[in-house]
Amino acid sequence: MDPAGYGPPSQELRLGLGANWRQFGLLVVINAFVGGLVGLERAVLPVLAEAEFGLASHTVSMAFIVTFGLAKAAANLAAGTLADRVGRKGVLVAGWLLGLPVPLLIITASGWEWVVLANVLLGINQGFCWSLTVIMKIDLVGPARRGLAMGLNEAAGYGAVAGAAYAAAALAEALGLRPYPFLLGLGFALVGLGLSTLLVRETRPFARYEATLNSAVGVPAQKRGSGWVFLETSFRDRALSAASQAGLVNNLNDGMAWGLLPLVFTRAGLDLGTVGLLAALYPAIWGLGQLPTGALSDRLGRKGPIVAGMWLQAGAIWAVPWGPNTAMWATAMVLLGLGTALVYPTLLAAVSDVAHPDWRASAVGVYRLWRDTGYALGALLAGVTADLLGVQAAILAVGILTFVSGLVVLLRMYETLPARRSG
Repeated sequence: MDPAGYGPPSQELRLGLGANWRQFGLLVVINAFVGGLVGLERAVLPVLAEAEFGLASHTVSMAFIVTFGLAKAAANLAAGTLADRVGRKGVLVAGWLLGLPVPLLIITASGWEWVVLANVLLGINQGFCWSLTVIMKIDLVGPARRGLAMGLNEAAGYGAVAGAAYAAAALAEALGLRPYPFLLGLGFALVGLGLSTLLVRETRPFARYEATLNSAVGVPAQKRGSGWVFLETSFRDRALSAASQAGLVNNLNDGMAWGLLPLVFTRAGLDLGTVGLLAALYPAIWGLGQLPTGALSDRLGRKGPIVAGMWLQAGAIWAVPWGPNTAMWATAMVLLGLGTALVYPTLLAAVSDVAHPDWRASAVGVYRLWRDTGYALGALLAGVTADLLGVQAAILAVGILTFVSGLVVLLRMYETLPARRSG
């Protein structure tokens, strides 16, 4: 038994990418299927709301993003707590089981409320499955290469979001908005469930082993209740709380981009194929960009890339209302993707730097609770503002919030990278 009595002898466990590349690579592939399932919606559902269900209100049409965001946020919190209490693999498999009905509900939906219900299940699927691929990779890689690990994870997930968004738009353009784009999603869910059930191994022993090492960082190991972890991550620790609000605002602007930008592009006369290309460009740059940015944060630190990324996103969002111009919109989508790529893996790495291995999964769950609540807040803010003041006003307001969030990180967050942390 290892020194803490957690099961396998510690000499059988080795932390690091090289030592665990097979399981790590498998989890990267699985997260690509997680991203693909949600990516199907990014170009198609906003258009489906108007074309087949006749929804004129932005607030009503974006209800699917609100329910998705709230369900995913709650599932993130539950996933982190369950992962610490009962293990990782079972939560991952449960997430895929809940994702299986999503494409079928959308295909057969006779009213928009069925699409909204499907997105509740999709939110739980994403919260469980994406959270667990993150937590399990952090378990395997140890403290030295967290930024790179998160970059690989998020690159796979959001690269698949982009590919699925483009593929769904192309299928919709050629064959109609339903059912063919969503049959692709059914395939993603079946493959993800099969890989998770048959090939994934439990990684909680790696986190417990790390907790026994002298190199483990953060608050000294002791039993921490979920209430303590929530308060520490949300409010008390300056770095964790700054990361939580930045994650929330990042996904707030993504909720706006998901719900409003395809409508901006179609109303300007762009065909669905071009809309799909623009909708895919942003997560494609976001996904691929995380390969270098995650590793960069392992060398330069976490705080600088987060501030720069939030401010780059704000500038890109402010550029959108200056259209209609396809070239300018494409440039804005590239810049928005680059800004998000700087932020996304770095925030996860920063949370992992600070949280002790004994309560790290719970802290990641709390962070992701706040981050994905941003989807709901962004959809509500953008929808209500667009209905009252117009789409351009909604986009500009979200850009202002994104800039302010970067300022909060600059003023409140301390550097979390162990090699550069002072004091």
